[in-house]
Amino acid sequence: MAGSWDGSYDPGSPSDESYHLERMHIEPIYDAFVCPLTKHVMRDPVTLENGQTFEREAIEKWFKECNESGRKLVCPLTLKELKSTDLNPSIALRNTIEEWTIRNETAQLDMARRSLNMGSSENDVLLSLKSIQHICQKNQSNKHVVRNADLIPMIVDMLKSSSRKVRCKALETLQIVVEEDADNKAILAEGDTVRTIVKFLSHEQSKEREEAVSLLYELSKSEALCEKIGSINGAILILVGMTSSNSENVLTVEKADKTLENLEKCENNVRQMAENGRLQPLLTQILEGPPETKHSMAAYLGELVLNNDVKVYVARTVGASLIDIMKTGSMQSREAALKALNQISSYEASSKVLIEAGILLPLVKDLFTVGANQLPMRLKEVSATILANVVNSGYDVDSIPIGPDHQTLVSEDNVHNLLHLISNTGPPIECKLLQVLVGLTTTPTTVLNVVAAIKSSGATISLVQFIEVPQKDLRVASIKLLQNLSPHMGQELADALRGMVGHLSSLIRIISENTGISEEQAAAAGLLAELPERDLGLTRQMLDEGAFQLIISRVVKIRQGEIRGTRFVTPFLEGLVRVLARVTFVLSDEPDAVALCREHGLAALFIELLQTNGLDNVQMVSAAALENLSQESKNLTRLPELPAPGVCAAIFPCFSKQAVITGLCRVHRGTCSLRESFCLLEGQAVHKLVALLDHTNEKVVEAALAALSTLLDDRVDIEQGVQVLCEAEGIKPILDVLLEKQTENLRRRAVWVVERLLRTDDIAYEVSGDQNVSTALVDAFHHADYRTRQIAERALKHVDKIPNFSGIFPNMG
Repeated sequence: MAGSWDGSYDPGSPSDESYHLERMHIEPIYDAFVCPLTKHVMRDPVTLENGQTFEREAIEKWFKECNESGRKLVCPLTLKELKSTDLNPSIALRNTIEEWTIRNETAQLDMARRSLNMGSSENDVLLSLKSIQHICQKNQSNKHVVRNADLIPMIVDMLKSSSRKVRCKALETLQIVVEEDADNKAILAEGDTVRTIVKFLSHEQSKEREEAVSLLYELSKSEALCEKIGSINGAILILVGMTSSNSENVLTVEKADKTLENLEKCENNVRQMAENGRLQPLLTQILEGPPETKHSMAAYLGELVLNNDVKVYVARTVGASLIDIMKTGSMQSREAALKALNQISSYEASSKVLIEAGILLPLVKDLFTVGANQLPMRLKEVSATILANVVNSGYDVDSIPIGPDHQTLVSEDNVHNLLHLISNTGPPIECKLLQVLVGLTTTPTTVLNVVAAIKSSGATISLVQFIEVPQKDLRVASIKLLQNLSPHMGQELADALRGMVGHLSSLIRIISENTGISEEQAAAAGLLAELPERDLGLTRQMLDEGAFQLIISRVVKIRQGEIRGTRFVTPFLEGLVRVLARVTFVLSDEPDAVALCREHGLAALFIELLQTNGLDNVQMVSAAALENLSQESKNLTRLPELPAPGVCAAIFPCFSKQAVITGLCRVHRGTCSLRESFCLLEGQAVHKLVALLDHTNEKVVEAALAALSTLLDDRVDIEQGVQVLCEAEGIKPILDVLLEKQTENLRRRAVWVVERLLRTDDIAYEVSGDQNVSTALVDAFHHADYRTRQIAERALKHVDKIPNFSGIFPNMG
């Protein structure tokens, strides 16, 4: 006997394993069975002319080497020259070897069967598993022997071993046993074995994961088992994770990827892959699958939650195919495609891809078509949602023709159709269509078309009525639309709000809600802010309804930090301040407005708001409001009452002394205060306004300069106003504004203020030596509007650049 089987056997290195296993036999091995060249038992023995027997493959290789090297053809055993290369099959020997092999393999499997249990030593179990591997690898037909010997369940039991080596070897053995054997795969798939194998995918040891993936890959070649593997909770999730892992070795990643490719044969698996981030199989089915599969996959795509980057990828990959299904498929297929497109279009970048793929025209047709082929209302709602998504993506939809004569979505007929639909559908579709109009009114190139269509269709009242609907989304969409329209049709909207009972109150109620700051509140404040600021009737109505008191409360709470942390706080605050500022435009006509400003200290509040750095609109509006308040200071300042002269003074005026009254405002020549007369000087606002002259936003600079210019008006003490500006170090910043001449409005305002400053001789003398100021005034004198050129002429006279006797422009006061 060439070898024996006992517990002391050392498995040895992998390269030696087959040799050792070949030599392990129960019956003795005879020398005649062993090939002299390979030292292995022969499978196909052949005899040479000299009677020596070899393995056919081995002797043929010997002959080939002799020919290639030019050596004589000799017997490898005797080294005597051969006359012929004829090989005679040793049939009797082969049959004897086969019978001997079967007896030994049967005995080996029987011994393995006795060793495959938890009570055996690790070495015995490992040797048994290796023996089974060797027998199966020798001959494919041996696998049925293993199956008939009921060894597969026993190997599976070894997966529960406490030995990592045993578990790994059991996985490896199972892979060999089931390879290209459908019956063995079916047996292995019985019970919970596949679930057990899947569990190994998440083991800490990489070797176990590698062997488990290899086994699953082999099992996944059977279409019948693909569904079973996919049905195990977590299997596809783990496999998908392994394909993108940086910690797994390349072989494991490749096997995991190939396993998933096999599992794609089952639609449920494709869905699971998509759910777990492997979308390509699902997209491929949409592109290449039969109609039924396209339908089911598109429907599932519509149910998935996709991140934004994936939406762009999906739009680029299958967007055109989904649009084609939407145009030409059955009603069920169109529904599936619409729901998928709804999911994809919810991100701006993917919406733009869909627009370029041609989605606008079929969407509009779906919405506007009536008759036999029209979409049911629930699908029109989906179409409206997609249209709202793509229109709000920022893409220039006006460049996309969707009808004859190069009609676009903002052509008058199409806007009329949208308005008609809004008036004749239910709240869900109305909301989406209003969102479409919101998107169409966000850009200067399209808003005017929409405004024209609304005016020509008389739809203003209908749109304003949505302010009072109970559905919040619908209400928000309508308010946002009206906010976009208000810069272009503010008076029409103001008239509608005044003429319809409750609508203005509804907007005020929305603004005053103490539920944080919502998009609806920001939009409502923005809408009111855009209405004509000098509409006295609207302002009076807001005064009557207590709107300004509520707004003041909200502004104060935001400033005190009681309301913060939402993304709508900035537009909300900007809108509130603009609405609040409108009360300062009617001070001369409305005593209640003056009383409100006094009672709530609005002048002080606007001065405080000048310092909201980073909120340019708030600073600009606050400065404009302070200009209005300061203009009214001239009317509100209490002028002193001089005592009546005595009898002597009346008869002899030369003996009278002029009464001296102290504590008067230098600029307004009366008794001033910030709360009562809104005096900028008393409110210490001058320094803050001067600081804004250095602002990067020219609109803020212009508003601040306008407020400061009220200190130099005709009805105030201009000399003292100049002195106040000098003390606030405001002269140089004002001159700098003139030099920078950022806008025509700013230059006009700066020239006016500078001319007033130059009436003071000391300033005129100092400025006369500044060539830059002179150049700026000359430039205004040559190129500005008529009124500004006249003022520039007077300023140049102050610095002796034009003779005083010249009069190029008629005196206009």
